[in-house]
Amino acid sequence: MALLADIVEIMEPYLVDEGTKVLVGLQKCKYLGKKIKAQRTPQWPVPITTTLPSKDICDALVDCYFRTFERIYRILHIPSFKKDYDIFWNSENRHDPAFLAQLKLVLAIGCATYDDQLSLRSLAIQFIYEAQTWLSEPEYKARLGIPFLQTHILLLVARETLGVDGGMIWIAAGTLIRTAVYMGLHRDPVQIPNLSKFASEMRRRLWNTILEICLQSSMESGGPPFISIEEFDTEPPKNFEDDHLTTEDSMPCPENQFTSASIAIAFRKTFPVRLAIAKFLNDTGGQGSYEEVIRLDARLRASYKELRRTVQGYPNPQPQFEILMLDFIIRRYLLSIHAPFFGPSFLETTYAFSRSAVVDTAVKLCNCARISSPSSGSFLNRSMPSPQIDFRRLTVFGSGFFRTAPLHASFLVAIELKSQILAEEGLGPVSLRPDLLSVLEDAKTMSLQCIEVGETNIKGYLFMSLVSTQIEALVQGVPKDEVAGMLINAAEKAEEKCLSILEPRAAKGQSEKISNAIESEPTTLPSEMGDDWDFMMTDVNFNFADMEPVSWMLGSIPYGMP
Repeated sequence: MALLADIVEIMEPYLVDEGTKVLVGLQKCKYLGKKIKAQRTPQWPVPITTTLPSKDICDALVDCYFRTFERIYRILHIPSFKKDYDIFWNSENRHDPAFLAQLKLVLAIGCATYDDQLSLRSLAIQFIYEAQTWLSEPEYKARLGIPFLQTHILLLVARETLGVDGGMIWIAAGTLIRTAVYMGLHRDPVQIPNLSKFASEMRRRLWNTILEICLQSSMESGGPPFISIEEFDTEPPKNFEDDHLTTEDSMPCPENQFTSASIAIAFRKTFPVRLAIAKFLNDTGGQGSYEEVIRLDARLRASYKELRRTVQGYPNPQPQFEILMLDFIIRRYLLSIHAPFFGPSFLETTYAFSRSAVVDTAVKLCNCARISSPSSGSFLNRSMPSPQIDFRRLTVFGSGFFRTAPLHASFLVAIELKSQILAEEGLGPVSLRPDLLSVLEDAKTMSLQCIEVGETNIKGYLFMSLVSTQIEALVQGVPKDEVAGMLINAAEKAEEKCLSILEPRAAKGQSEKISNAIESEPTTLPSEMGDDWDFMMTDVNFNFADMEPVSWMLGSIPYGMP
């Protein structure tokens, strides 16, 4: 973002007079966004209830969960959950709060890939609040066990996916891992006598998933991971099918045989290098050497090559959703390790490799998250296989790294395009890479579609509109004194488009029960709006040092994105 700060500097002198409409439009969007979010948010506390959608919808949501997140992060023992699920629907007594909390979180996560409009968002938020209330009850210690830990993990996944205070997952993950250590999950089950095969493998699976949640939250928050390989001896999960865990004399399947645990096992092998990257980026001791970047890059690429070889060696049909997810996550790490050296690469050839790695990885990451087919431009290309549709829905509806990673990548691509234009010395028209231009257009489309399906933060779309306009002005050779007018006009148009989406949504919620917080909000806009220009500040924030000239646009916060 610091490399795009000149956009703000160009606009700033004109905002007092010519840009007043821009500031008012932004404030209106923020006000409506807060109002919409308040309308969705239940009043705390929210006691858990037996209220559920129809069984057909619940069946579909459970299937959505099991064909996506459970394939990557093993949390539940699928046969046990399905057995309890059938008993739940066939019984007149549905008042087991422990199972209800777990079920409602599964349903909430399933909402993210249920349809093209995230039509059940409010229901998902309600379920998350109910589960949070139940987990917050004072009987904490008495409940400690595998089911409680599963529910705790599901809650963090649901909050991250649906954006319910998702920026605080790093803090919650600290509680989660300490709970697991208190229960002894950091010690391998062979150290604990008289454990059944089922208990042993569930402990390994849950510890493996907890490590992933803590590491991912570190990458998203910019906070230290507070995990060390030396502090646990729990082995990775064994290659068991879920059905085999209840048979004491069963043996794990060969490594090349695909089971429901295979992806988690294969992905665990990349954990040490990904943890090293998070420590390198977020260590409070300061940024490490560039030589260490090169070493980590080589380790990650070698580890990922081995992962791909393992996954591609499974018999057909290959696990398509899992491949998309793993590719997306690994590229996120690769992009992050080189991003700090992207800016310096324009001044020093020492970092030329990082510039090449950033551009190449950013394009591939954005292509992985592409929402529409290049030719049709539709929301979802219906010729895609179902796993690809599920993944595309996550990049639009999902919060956290699903949303931020492709958006950050697209801004890096924009910086590369801008630098290529400024470095052009020929007299003829500027020739730019079509794939880079396509990334920019896709990112703008994606940002708007996020708002259309319920996102209330317009800043990603607004700033992407400004970046695209600046690049267009540079390509056309627009005089500098005219660029500010183009940018202000682009901002006004972007805000008008967002207002046309947010206003009907806020009005629709007026007929429903609205929280006291909304009812007490002022109906007039505050006169001082400059400080609200904290662009790109989603639930996960950045740390921008030495950026006083653009403080009206970029807010300061404790931790920054890597």
